[in-house]
Amino acid sequence: MRISAHTVCTAIRDDIVGGVLPPGARLAEEQLAQRYGVSRVPVREALRTLESEGFVVSRRHAGACVAQPGDREAADLLDIRALLEPLGAARAAQRRTEAHLKVLRGLVRLGRQRAGQGQEADLRSLGDWFHETVAQATGNPGLTAMLVQLRRKVTWLYAAEPLSRAVGLWQERGALVDAIARGDAERARMLSAAQLERANPARRQFRPVGVRGQKPAVNTARGQI
Repeated sequence: MRISAHTVCTAIRDDIVGGVLPPGARLAEEQLAQRYGVSRVPVREALRTLESEGFVVSRRHAGACVAQPGDREAADLLDIRALLEPLGAARAAQRRTEAHLKVLRGLVRLGRQRAGQGQEADLRSLGDWFHETVAQATGNPGLTAMLVQLRRKVTWLYAAEPLSRAVGLWQERGALVDAIARGDAERARMLSAAQLERANPARRQFRPVGVRGQKPAVNTARGQI
């Protein structure tokens, strides 16, 4: 069965965001194909997609490599987030479905539980899922795509908030869900903006260029990505 470029793209992006493939790392098609257990064709297509998203750059005579955003570009991401996420929260309050609310409430419940128990490993993935669901609740595919991509880049470049902040953060997310459930767009916008103002993310520190640890090939046909 042919493995889709979308699946390979997700796997490479996850390794970039997770720091397994650090900024500046060379992305040779043959090595990536071996790494993920696929042919070079979906790898080539995936790299083109990731380049359009800003995670990969192509250099003449050097091929593709992981992008290396500077301090200004990283800071600009936070400015853009401060504009887009409150807009997304307001749109979600106007257009959310009961299915969106069910997922959001479940995530808040899990987030509060994990934060209270100090289970830090799960909190980032739960937070990403929460924000992606809010983005989907906007009912606007273009805005959803921008919010999801923005979130991925912020996750890539900035460290997760400390565990000491996690309990309060999930309480804030719970209040946001309440506003979205009531259809109160203005309050949802205000709560989202206030949450971002309280956040003080720090740039992540990456190891020198090179692939950290050699992962076994990812057999995407068996659902391991």
